[in-house]
Amino acid sequence: MNSRPPHPSRKSLRGLDWFIFFVADVQTGFGPFLAVYLTSQKWTQVDIGLVLTVAGLVSVLGQAPGGAAVDAARSERLVAGLALAAISGSALAYATSPIFPVVLAGAVLHASASCVLGPCIVAMSLGLVGHAAIGERLGRNARFASIGNGLAAAAMGACGYLLSPRAVFFVTAALLVPTLLALRSIRAVDIDPERAHGGPAERTTDRTLQTIVRKRPLLILAGCAMLFHLANGSMLPLMGSVVTMRSSEWATVLIAACIVVPQLIVAAVSPWIGRHAQVWGRRPFLLLAFAALPLRGLLFATVSDPYWLVAVQVLDGISAAALSIMVPLMIADLTRGTARFNLAQGIVGTAVGIGGSISPTLAGSMTDHFGSRVAFLGLAAIAVASLAAVWALMPETKSDGK
Repeated sequence: MNSRPPHPSRKSLRGLDWFIFFVADVQTGFGPFLAVYLTSQKWTQVDIGLVLTVAGLVSVLGQAPGGAAVDAARSERLVAGLALAAISGSALAYATSPIFPVVLAGAVLHASASCVLGPCIVAMSLGLVGHAAIGERLGRNARFASIGNGLAAAAMGACGYLLSPRAVFFVTAALLVPTLLALRSIRAVDIDPERAHGGPAERTTDRTLQTIVRKRPLLILAGCAMLFHLANGSMLPLMGSVVTMRSSEWATVLIAACIVVPQLIVAAVSPWIGRHAQVWGRRPFLLLAFAALPLRGLLFATVSDPYWLVAVQVLDGISAAALSIMVPLMIADLTRGTARFNLAQGIVGTAVGIGGSISPTLAGSMTDHFGSRVAFLGLAAIAVASLAAVWALMPETKSDGK
């Protein structure tokens, strides 16, 4: 087994910072802006919904194969570069040919490429710094992704307003250049290919899917994450609908504030969480992430003042910061010595996608039948169940000496 301690260059670490920042910029262009753009092109809501549904299904089903593909690759930089080229090609296709077959193909291509891009980022991080420092590195990743998301949303919103919705996708495609330059600055020799896959497989380890599915804590983590996103996925959209019905004039501003506040929290506290997870362990922060969610649902059910609704989103920032670090960190712990780190990321990502996909339908059904207050309480109850599952079933994954 290769025990060479990691000594990544400062250039590579800075390059990873900027790469994550620009990737967040690129991915932001495919958020709500896509629906706005297609609506401006006289698309029906049925066709828009069909494209988004197909892309969502590809994203869910492609998580595990995407992780396995990253494990099979010997150069995460090459895979990440190809994925970025595909995503930028999708953006260019949207901008130049907004017809149904082209947009549908672009959406499928974008979703497929994203299934490998996310694991590539975490794999490169692990390959650069190793298991001993991955917690702090994941915190830094979360900070730069949050900053990138926030700035890109503001810039692209202004671009769409001052120019046109189409211009957002030309800008997204153009961002391929600085993103690839940042990727190029990450030196290949600094990324240990075995460490990037969870470490070299031990001689007694079966390097098949069974290696992963036999790990009970990993399956528990996947199930708890699915419950979390089942409760969390529709909270902000449901709150946005409620605010729009109460005060449509201020709804857009309030929703924007509700998106920005968590991003600020993530940017502020993520490095601290990642650093202290290496000392205190993973479980306390995982419990914190899950505990903030039922409280948020309860407050959304009882608070009506717009300013307090924005303040409640601080809890979303706490959950996002802790969860975005703890999930890949615990996966790295559980898959050490299996060479299947990225496949495990994909399995957990699939569970997250399933929970997030079902959440809007579940919340919408509860709202239609019982009202928004009961819907928020129902989501909070699911969040309590996810917290109880973590408390009772999920063990600490940090071993002595890590």
